[in-house]
Amino acid sequence: MSSDKPQKPATRIVTGGRSKKLTGPVVNAPVWRASTHLYDDVAALEAGKKSNEDGRFFYGRRGSPTQWSLSEALTDMEPGAHGTMLYPSGVAAISCALLSVLQPGDVLLMTDNAYDPSRAFADGFLKRYGVETRYFDPMTSDITSHFCERTKAILLETPGSLTFEVQDVPAICAEARKRGVVTLLDNTWATPFFYTALEKGVDLTILAATKYIVGHSDVMIGSVTTTGKYWTRLRQTAQQLGQVVSPDDAYLASRGLRTLAVRMKAHEASALKIAHWLDGRPEIEAVLHPALPGCPGHAIWKRDFTGSAGLFSIVLKGSKNRAAAFVDALTLFGIGYSWGGFESLALPVHPESCRSAVPWAKNRSLVRLQIGLEDVDDLIADIEHALEVSRATI
Repeated sequence: MSSDKPQKPATRIVTGGRSKKLTGPVVNAPVWRASTHLYDDVAALEAGKKSNEDGRFFYGRRGSPTQWSLSEALTDMEPGAHGTMLYPSGVAAISCALLSVLQPGDVLLMTDNAYDPSRAFADGFLKRYGVETRYFDPMTSDITSHFCERTKAILLETPGSLTFEVQDVPAICAEARKRGVVTLLDNTWATPFFYTALEKGVDLTILAATKYIVGHSDVMIGSVTTTGKYWTRLRQTAQQLGQVVSPDDAYLASRGLRTLAVRMKAHEASALKIAHWLDGRPEIEAVLHPALPGCPGHAIWKRDFTGSAGLFSIVLKGSKNRAAAFVDALTLFGIGYSWGGFESLALPVHPESCRSAVPWAKNRSLVRLQIGLEDVDDLIADIEHALEVSRATI
């Protein structure tokens, strides 16, 4: 007998998007590779054109059960969501979400710790399109001071993917809603497993699903989940721009999604152990991890999040060159962009090149760590060795 009690997040991750109409008699939705969908007769063809609905066969660009299953599963993870659109990358998801709510002449507010490609889209395409972007301190206590008559949207990111400030999203969204300003959140770090964005007041929540949703560093994919109020605009913008995700990529993302709860807990546990071990070491100036009291916005993280991810940064003592020496000395950490896969990564990062409202000191030696699923003691030993080797560059 089924229960009316709401399912826990880990259960929704496993069960979402797996109705019989999508999977048939098997566990996973099969891979439907097709551009052309055939109709029984002309009447059925005309009915399909008039319906203009997702979730039914029409043409390959509208998807198939493979994509629909993933969309439904991501929607199920966000209480209050109406639907989810899929995109070929996280940047495509961010760009299309912004285009669905902005017009020439509008002002976009963007948190100063936003993902660099988000800034590049705003300062490049949106500027040419006639949208002005204004950056604000992610730790501002008065978002209303940044509003003007032309402010139409705010892009948030909590925590920031380089410096990890945690924003008071509910407070910002509450003020934005009073003024009819749309709020968008890049929720890639926490995912809906640790942070249900729509419940905090966000209108459109964005994932670079390439990262934790896929979990295996082998697929590029993005998503935007929203309420009924913004669903039609989001969907029409995506379709008019020809956005589509291949069924093979959607299948792999769906397969990765099913283990998200287990992986996120493992990433969290290892990252916390390493962060606490690093905190207070003589080589470290600061550990920027939202779950540590010294990270800006820690109290907000503790209030709003149900967990922490495997991505955080450290500030090394010494010259700026120490970051490169430290990363080069690591053996278990790959050097590469992105994160969220099973493997650990390390990257020297330079926030000073992508800040407008809150400058970042140029001489600080910052390294971003993605803690993977390796044995945590092996990772600690590797980091300790790299800290010793990099002392020569102090």
